[in-house]
Amino acid sequence: MERQRFHLSGGRDRNVTEEARPGEDEFRVDIERIRFSPFFSRLASVTQVIPQAGSGTVIHNRLTHSLKVSAVARSIAITLNNANEATRETVNRLGGCDPVVVQAAAAAHDLGHPPFGHLGEKELDRVSRQVLRLDDGFEGNAQTFRILTALDSCEATARGLNLTRAIRAAVLKYPWERGEWSGDQTASAARMPRGVGNEVDEGAMKFSAYATEVDEMADVLSVFPAIGRYQQTLECSVMDVADDIAYAVHDLDDFYRSNVLQYTAVSAELGRWLRDCAELASLDSAELDRRRPGHALEAIRRHIREKDPWIVSEEAFRASVERVNRDLVEGLLGVPYDGGLEADRAVTGFTRRWIDRLQASIVVDPDPHVRSGHVRLSQEAWHDVVVLKFVHSRFVLERSDLAVYQRGQTRIIASLVEGFHEWLLDPEEATRIPRRLVDSVEAATQEYSDLYARNPEALGEEGAAGIARRGRARAVVDYIASFTDAQAMSVNALITGASDEPWEAGRGL
Repeated sequence: MERQRFHLSGGRDRNVTEEARPGEDEFRVDIERIRFSPFFSRLASVTQVIPQAGSGTVIHNRLTHSLKVSAVARSIAITLNNANEATRETVNRLGGCDPVVVQAAAAAHDLGHPPFGHLGEKELDRVSRQVLRLDDGFEGNAQTFRILTALDSCEATARGLNLTRAIRAAVLKYPWERGEWSGDQTASAARMPRGVGNEVDEGAMKFSAYATEVDEMADVLSVFPAIGRYQQTLECSVMDVADDIAYAVHDLDDFYRSNVLQYTAVSAELGRWLRDCAELASLDSAELDRRRPGHALEAIRRHIREKDPWIVSEEAFRASVERVNRDLVEGLLGVPYDGGLEADRAVTGFTRRWIDRLQASIVVDPDPHVRSGHVRLSQEAWHDVVVLKFVHSRFVLERSDLAVYQRGQTRIIASLVEGFHEWLLDPEEATRIPRRLVDSVEAATQEYSDLYARNPEALGEEGAAGIARRGRARAVVDYIASFTDAQAMSVNALITGASDEPWEAGRGL
């Protein structure tokens, strides 16, 4: 098969050599390891965008989202392998695009997300840096790589799933560590990789490896010599684009079915901008008032023009607003969801139409911009995703009722971190600490000890003195990040003394 030529120069290697299984492909073994992982199963009870509570089965969770990303990624990979000769040659030169590798990466890409969605991720990062004094804090993508390489286990090793290099590389959406960008104020956001962010005085906003996994990140990327620095492997690019497509389209499905997304507000915003875009463009940024229809969309237009001039087009942006207004607002949202067959067919048709459209808009770029990747959306489709994501953000994520709920969730994350960390520091309670947390402390402390032996400078001025502190801190973060939403709430009730069901709520600690 054509696919078998890919990754013959190291991409199929594992850290621990395993006996070959007759008739089984190495990558197929890996994807099954990921799918059978308890970290993967846990995603069924972790928030994707909005909480499932009270919404029945219509809302995606992290597991269903990951399965759909996997399906979209596989479709893109197959399309690339059946493309014209020039595209196939480029794909081969960049290291190949195995459909099973991109499926595995898609299945794994959200393993590191903590309870309560992106807000939980942000709060866990804040408390891990400010309270626990972990320099590289918490980041969901770095946590995913850590799960695959250190926290999960398999029959070959107690530390990590022993996956092939190609699949480990394919989850590295942001192939750098946090501190790699620390203090770099010389470049604007438009000249730095997507995900680094604007405020780099404390390092990159998004990154794919903590200090303890940086060497492994460098090792897996070393088998892709045609991939430039700060660029994803081609298979990772496919997974990343598939994630964007699934998020932009499938989550709209959620918002419509749950009646969170309302016609009147979305129609007013897009319609006003389309009618008065010239007038809005003439305003100073200080004059933009997001409470007034059209102003928030104008702010997004300016934002992408500043950050992504390499692809931004005024004409393409307007065309995308018109397309989304016509198909989503006037088409789908124009008929409120009532749970009937006609409404179900309408939302299914909308989803299928847009998935097909975006999947058909894939570009393979042999020399991508620093803010792009080797596989990306066409200019037209890129603007479509920008507008669809704007609808998510403006009319779902910024809702005050959701904000109230999320603010309560952030308090739970902070409470858990502080509670378990204080417990670890109490010598009189050492024998009663949950065994899983004790084991995690020992393992993380050993990781920092090994890191110090390899590279003392990696731990900064504290050096050896900080090993035990860092081990405790990282173990607490690993422990809490592995909770489901419900488990985080019930365990917080336990540790704050608010629970009246200690035996039930404490199971699995």
